[in-house]
Amino acid sequence: MANTRQSSFSFLALLILLFTSSLATAAQYNVLSYGAKPDGRTDSTKAFLAAWTQACGSTKPPTIYVPSGKFFLKDLSFGGPCKNNAILFRIDGTLVAPSDYKVIGNAGYWLYFQHVNGVTISGGILDGQGSGLWACKASGKNCPSGATSLGFSNSKNIAIKGLTSQNSQMFHIVINGCQNVKVQGVTVSASGDSPNTDGIHVQQSGGVTILNSKIRTGDDCISIGPGATNLWIENIACGPGHGISIGSLGKDLQEAGVQNVTVKTVTFTGTQNGVRIKSWGRPSSGFARNILFQHAIMTNVQNPIVIDQNYCPDNKNCPGQESGVKISGVTYQDIHGTSATEVAVKFDCSKKEPCTGIKLEDVKLTYKNQPADASCNNADGTASGFVQPSSCL
Repeated sequence: MANTRQSSFSFLALLILLFTSSLATAAQYNVLSYGAKPDGRTDSTKAFLAAWTQACGSTKPPTIYVPSGKFFLKDLSFGGPCKNNAILFRIDGTLVAPSDYKVIGNAGYWLYFQHVNGVTISGGILDGQGSGLWACKASGKNCPSGATSLGFSNSKNIAIKGLTSQNSQMFHIVINGCQNVKVQGVTVSASGDSPNTDGIHVQQSGGVTILNSKIRTGDDCISIGPGATNLWIENIACGPGHGISIGSLGKDLQEAGVQNVTVKTVTFTGTQNGVRIKSWGRPSSGFARNILFQHAIMTNVQNPIVIDQNYCPDNKNCPGQESGVKISGVTYQDIHGTSATEVAVKFDCSKKEPCTGIKLEDVKLTYKNQPADASCNNADGTASGFVQPSSCL
């Protein structure tokens, strides 16, 4: 009897040993093994690419591990499809872009993933070192447009969690042509006057969720471009920045629309806009519909609620034209706080395609401790509950 028990124990021990050793060989690729140096100076670009090539070719679910320290990287493209659908990029360190903005300034992206399925980025800091390029742009010189720090294109089942992106040359994170993306616990920081440094930009993508994130930047905290559908944005702290914007839409004559967007539980502090929809003042097949802005707190926001369908930067290619973008079914629910300007609610819609189905429910916005004002052009809808400024719909 004792022997049987002993042999079953031995068998169990063997099983545990086999299981733990299989875990150990569950393909972990440490970038140090490929020559990456955590000194912030040595170019580790090739080492990261070599680790990616191994992980992408693995049939087991692999982990690419970036230990603590600073890793200097030039522009990098991580391409798929891979032999597995579960690559974990675990980052304990900081990835540092070149301080000379010319090195990656025309690359479009600094870190770029395309045609991948099931990639998770967990933790880490991305330091885009963008201040040199911002200064160049401010001086009016001829500068490169700048690199987005992290981009995903034509990919699916993506997760980005616990990541910090700071001082990106241009946009911090871009989701383009993707399906099923979850962004969670992300921190974005750049100076309030840094140009074109949108925190998270989503376009041509479906099923994107952005949760529990803090965004301080020089452009939109979150921007939503053409072809974005089924977006859920919740528990975001925004400011400084230009707010959460749908648009700009209608830049092109033929353009995919935006629909089924929920933005809830957001605080805006000292931002240029709160919740905004903007479209170019020119013909377009675009639209924005079925949009809910809910539970927002505004603190000293210049334009807390705004629809601008006469967007026309530098007055080029649009004067005298009307926006063709159809805006309908937009609900503003439980929006409270203070406006930095007298007009807190501004619906400046297209004469050709007036806004329809706008709903204001329980809105209370003040300016200098007085009820703020509202302004409406070509906007149709309803107000219910307590609404201040009194509705101009």
